[in-house]
Amino acid sequence: MQLKHGYQFVPRATVSLGRAEALRLLGSVPFGRVIFTRDALPAVRPVNHLVDEGQIIVVRTRLTSRLTSTVRTDPNVVVAYEADDIDPVAGLGWSVVVTGIARTVTDPERVARYESLLQPWVDGAMDTIVAIEPTLVTGVRLVAKQAG
Repeated sequence: MQLKHGYQFVPRATVSLGRAEALRLLGSVPFGRVIFTRDALPAVRPVNHLVDEGQIIVVRTRLTSRLTSTVRTDPNVVVAYEADDIDPVAGLGWSVVVTGIARTVTDPERVARYESLLQPWVDGAMDTIVAIEPTLVTGVRLVAKQAG
């Protein structure tokens, strides 16, 4: 099947990833998407991130952003974070989704550490750090189907 952008559709098999492997892969890419609720509807924002100590997903944002407002309003707000690395031509790669509680980081030492480790990828003051504590971690690897 020929797709709009000239890619050939080849069905791929999926292999579930364990938590440790999924978080390792998530930490291997610089960008992802944070999914949160805005006015009772899902909202998605692309952001850069880091995975601290192999567990906590950290993003920087603005104090005036909708994500920051959502997190500050509810200290137990649940968000999702998704990242992937899929080759559009070969159709091989992986996708990881983390669901967990997001909280602003206020400890000055942690703030300073994250500010030094995670440089914003957009222009403007990124003055707030949000940490996502993963509760549910799921992932799949797209692999070539076995003949047979």
